[in-house]
This record gives sequence, C-alpha cells and structure tokens, in this order.
Amino acid sequence: MNDLSAILTPEYLAVVLLPALIAGVAVSLCSSLLGVSMVLKRCSMIGDGLSHVGYGTLCIAVAMGWAPIQVTIPVVIVAAYILLRLSESRKSRGDTAIAMFSTSALALGILVSSKANLTTDVSHYMFGSILAMTHGDVILSVVLSVCVLLVYLLFYDKIFAVTFDENFAQATGLNVRFYNLLIAVLTAVTVVLGMMMMGALLISSLMIFPAVTAMRICRSFKRVVVTSVIISVTCFLVGLFLSLWLDTAVGASVILTNLAAFALASLISMLTRRRKPQTADVPKE
Repeated sequence: MNDLSAILTPEYLAVVLLPALIAGVAVSLCSSLLGVSMVLKRCSMIGDGLSHVGYGTLCIAVAMGWAPIQVTIPVVIVAAYILLRLSESRKSRGDTAIAMFSTSALALGILVSSKANLTTDVSHYMFGSILAMTHGDVILSVVLSVCVLLVYLLFYDKIFAVTFDENFAQATGLNVRFYNLLIAVLTAVTVVLGMMMMGALLISSLMIFPAVTAMRICRSFKRVVVTSVIISVTCFLVGLFLSLWLDTAVGASVILTNLAAFALASLISMLTRRRKPQTADVPKE
C-alpha cells in the first residue's frame, strides 16, 4: 500500500490528479446516462464492439502520424451507424454484426501496432491510463462530454420513448430511426473518450454496471438515470483513490468498485423484495 499523504503533493494534485478527476467524472457521467438506454434496448455490448473499432482506428492513426482522437471519433460514429443499420437488417443480426466488427477491428489494431512497433505507445488505449492524459485530452474529453450531456437532456423525452417502445413511438409520429442513430452517435463519442480512461477492454463495463446496479434499486426511468449517474461518479472516485492507495490499475479498480456496488444493490433488492410484492422493472418514466 502507498502512503497517500506522500503521493498527493500539491504539484501532483494540480498537474496529474485534478485533470484526471475532471475528465473521469465527465466521462463517467455520460457513460452512465447512455448505459441505461443501451441496457434497456438490449444493446449493451455495442460499447464493446465500438471500443474495438476505436482501438483499431487509434493504432492506424498513431502509425500514420495523425491525431488519434480526432481521427477515431468520426470513424467510430460511422461504425455506430453501420452497426445500427446491420442490426435492423433481417439478413444480419445485430449481435453477429457487433462480433464481426469487434474481432476484426481488434485484430487489425494489434496487427498494425505490432508491425509498426507501437505496442507500448498504444497500450494505454487498450488498458486505460487516465493519469497519463494530457491537458489537451482532458479539455477535449470535457468539451465533448458536455455536448453529449446537453444533447441527451435536450432529447430526453424522445430517448425515453424510443428506449421503451419503438413501435408506439413510431405510431405517434416519432422518427425512431433518427433517435436510435442519435443514441448510437452519443455512445460512440463516449466510448472513444472512455478508452483513454478505461481502455478498450473495460469501457463497456463502465456503461453497463451503473445502469444494471441502478435498476436493482429503482423502478422509474428517471430515478434509474439519476441513480446510475450517482453510482458511476461515486464508483469512479472511490476506484481512483483505491488505485492510488493500493498501487493498482485505475481502470480495473473502478470496474471492481462498480462490481461491489452491484453486489450490494442486488443484496438490498433481494431483501426488499422479500418484504414487498414484486413489481416490474422500470415500467414508467
């Protein structure tokens, strides 16, 4: 274990930890919001598929000398659109399309990084390295996270409708395809930002765990969203400081903290349901 008082010097707090906290909280907030919709729409693994597409693109961008994040975001957005269209096609199921994209993009990224001797340079995108983020990365993460948050809040009612009943939403005149695409685009942006913090292997867990944990203890959509945000941000902060104290990887510490929160919520839900009549999960706004 590390002595936190010796680590958390004023210089370390200002230069390393504070930017990591700001970026981590912003990304955790966005991932928890979108995770609720992805879980309820049974598309929770799309984050995993998009993260692997992002990793492959990052490797190519680094090998070519391009700006990694600026190149990866539009590519992953296009991938999200393709995955969405494929999932709507009768000829190719969504889970099959995600698996194809995921494995192919990951293999391409590993191949490019190994041939270009970039394994060390891109390893933090695979496993995450939030404490190594530059000020430029932090600023980009915060700006894009604010944009994602504003768009989500602006179209909250539409996202709620599309998440629960696409057929009813379409019958009311809502452009279901557009709002499904909007959710996919917001997810794509969040995944790329989260890769710098959690890595390609763990970012999908950052979206899934807070959502399913909140669903264990809440019933309305709005309460699930708010609780998911609180859980996500809290688990990030606890995981970050635990990683500093125990000298462990930040991403893994955050996910294991989320796992502990899920286990606790499941226990509380089990004890509560023994005393009360069982009700349906998240039936209303």
